[in-house]
Amino acid sequence: MRPAERAVLDTLLQQFSTSYPQYRFSELFYAPEEARTNFIISSLAGKGPALIHGASDNIGPFVELGVIRPMEDLFSKQYLEGFIKKPIPATTYFRGHLYQIADRVGNHLCLVYNKNLVKKPPQTMSELIAMGKKLTVDENGDGRPDRYAIAWNYTEPFFFIPFITGYGGWIFDKEGHPTLNSKATLKAAQLIYDLVNKYKIMPKECDYEIANALFKDGLSAMIINGPWSWGTYLKNKIPIGIARIPKIDETGLWPAPLVSPMGYSINANLKGEKLKIAVELVKYLTSKESELKFTRIGGSIPSLKSAFHDSLVQNNPIIRASLDQLMVGRPMPVVTEMRWIFDAMRPAYQGIFTGQVTPGQAVEQMQKLAEKLIRENRE
Repeated sequence: MRPAERAVLDTLLQQFSTSYPQYRFSELFYAPEEARTNFIISSLAGKGPALIHGASDNIGPFVELGVIRPMEDLFSKQYLEGFIKKPIPATTYFRGHLYQIADRVGNHLCLVYNKNLVKKPPQTMSELIAMGKKLTVDENGDGRPDRYAIAWNYTEPFFFIPFITGYGGWIFDKEGHPTLNSKATLKAAQLIYDLVNKYKIMPKECDYEIANALFKDGLSAMIINGPWSWGTYLKNKIPIGIARIPKIDETGLWPAPLVSPMGYSINANLKGEKLKIAVELVKYLTSKESELKFTRIGGSIPSLKSAFHDSLVQNNPIIRASLDQLMVGRPMPVVTEMRWIFDAMRPAYQGIFTGQVTPGQAVEQMQKLAEKLIRENRE
């Protein structure tokens, strides 16, 4: 959650705490990788927070390590039936058990554009490139752009995968083996390299914070980012529009971002009265009133049917556009191998942009490392 959402969560926790004055309720924020690692370490030690909030790709490793508990015995069938099943299920099952109840769905990447700079978002990559050449401006003539057409955290695998799907590829085959050395991965890597170095419509060095700062300061007309960021842009009075990531001309396919529910899982160590209260807290945080508070400030897509069908959601142009991108997304695999895929992609893929490897060399290195990590961690 971004700061604006954490403030809402703090308020909800304080409201809930009035029913249980003998306990203190608070939230502790970590970035996704840190949150997963810290929760695993603390839970394995018999401690840790009562609940953890995050994306569904955490579920595989959490279950295998035994740090979260099944939840189907804690919630009534009627309560669980109140959550949406389409476009993606809001309740996450793994190996036949319920391990997460979402308070929002999607968590997916979209094209975000500044309406002051972009009147109509590009529909295809060729349109993006043509538009990008006009939007990228070197105002002081020093040979370096002062404003870019688009910036995003393009060296992070999560932000790269939509382009693999846009070329018709995927990260696993039907048997669950990695497929990172495909023509689709190669073409996707070459496209992003060209956007930076051939067409020069993106910054040569860019991580999440740099891209975010450029967009907030009006120095990038567009950004690829997810629903967690929109509340910050709206708070900064940026007139944003949301659209699908532009279609790949060669294939005619829309890039398919990873989509997942975001929600709550329960620490395996929780027992007795604290477990009972944690269950009540999950119900409170996934109530219609609570979910719509997050929707109001950030445009998140609520998981509860009654909230999802509320006019606040259905009549919101940002959320409708987000749902349009969601419809062409791919569900995030809820398997531990997903973590090793990300870890395998990162070094070689990032090496493309530092000149250490070519895109062709990178995809072969990704594949070899993915196979190695999966084999070693499964032995």
